[in-house]
Amino acid sequence: MFSSRLPAALQANALSRAVSRARREGRAFLDLTLSNPTRAGITYPEGWLLALSAPGAAIYEPQPLGLPAAREAIAADYARRGVEIPPEHIAVTSSTSEAYSLLFKLLCNPCAESVLIPAPSYPLFEHLTALDGVRTGSYALDYHGRWYMDLQSVDRQWTQETRALLAVSPNNPTGSILTTGELDDIDGRCASREAALILDEVFADYPLDEEGRPIRNTGSGPARAALTFRLGGLSKSVALPQVKLGWIAVEGPAHLVSAAVERLELLCDTYLSVSTPVQLAASALIASGARTRELVHSRVRENYHRLGSLAGEYPSVNVLHADGGWSGVMRIPARASEEEIVLQLLEEDAVLVHPGFFFDFPQEAYLVISLLPEPDVFREGVHRVLERVDA
Repeated sequence: MFSSRLPAALQANALSRAVSRARREGRAFLDLTLSNPTRAGITYPEGWLLALSAPGAAIYEPQPLGLPAAREAIAADYARRGVEIPPEHIAVTSSTSEAYSLLFKLLCNPCAESVLIPAPSYPLFEHLTALDGVRTGSYALDYHGRWYMDLQSVDRQWTQETRALLAVSPNNPTGSILTTGELDDIDGRCASREAALILDEVFADYPLDEEGRPIRNTGSGPARAALTFRLGGLSKSVALPQVKLGWIAVEGPAHLVSAAVERLELLCDTYLSVSTPVQLAASALIASGARTRELVHSRVRENYHRLGSLAGEYPSVNVLHADGGWSGVMRIPARASEEEIVLQLLEEDAVLVHPGFFFDFPQEAYLVISLLPEPDVFREGVHRVLERVDA
């Protein structure tokens, strides 16, 4: 009696069951899968969330695309990154996940059309597309000292039903940032095939190179040939996942941008999901969040370099290069399956990591490690992992 958009079987995987069992039994472990900055020992400014109690929040004035003040604050934050987006080309959402759902409704007919998603990447995309009745094709990210988009696999996966290509820059978990050339190539492909480009930039503020600048740049897009949707949100940009504010910024040919914004307004008006308090507080949260962003950035950059330094003592382990983001990827000897290795790490070494197959790595063996944990936890957890996997 239930929709086929949901998985037929809802049982937890072996690692999730093992984690639940450890917690029930009161067994402590070091969590190197942490993705919640509010649990990472990051110091938030005192009174930061008081902006949510602004007096104007008591008055409800529904604006489908978002209150002007919120859209202006988001446009100003793009300008901080060197990207010029007019406020009228921005739609406010409750989250990046909701932004994806709106775009899938905007671009794809259900059960008939598709989007291309990267692999390896975050597994949420398959769930989001399924819930909106959208098909997927998967293009490859290949590693050759750095991660590169396999444009030939894009062409192989493209069909007449493809309506959008989804790119994540920096990608989660590979940390890869699109080169200007890659962006130009997929922009041209999408434009020539009357498809849209969805560019997820939620980790754009977290480069991992020594100078603190992105090694590769996605650039700005007034000359963008394809209809392009940039996605962002407070969850990552100021480390506030609990506040629930995301956005869609629209770029590309003027006639397509106008048509897309008009249709997004209808979609957003149907749901009106974003609260008034968070929209009124957006400017203050973005401004005061700069310090927290710096703390998170410092944490993930230091842990990334610490990971490389620690792994350098173990010849059989290779830390893959990442341009940005909150994750590190280790290639390890495939002495057992990834599932067996991560279960052994949890049960015998009391440390939790993600296996590569969670993110559709093409072969084994890879481990994905969060760069968010506090330094002492991170150092000890990585040491236990390295001692276990080195062969």
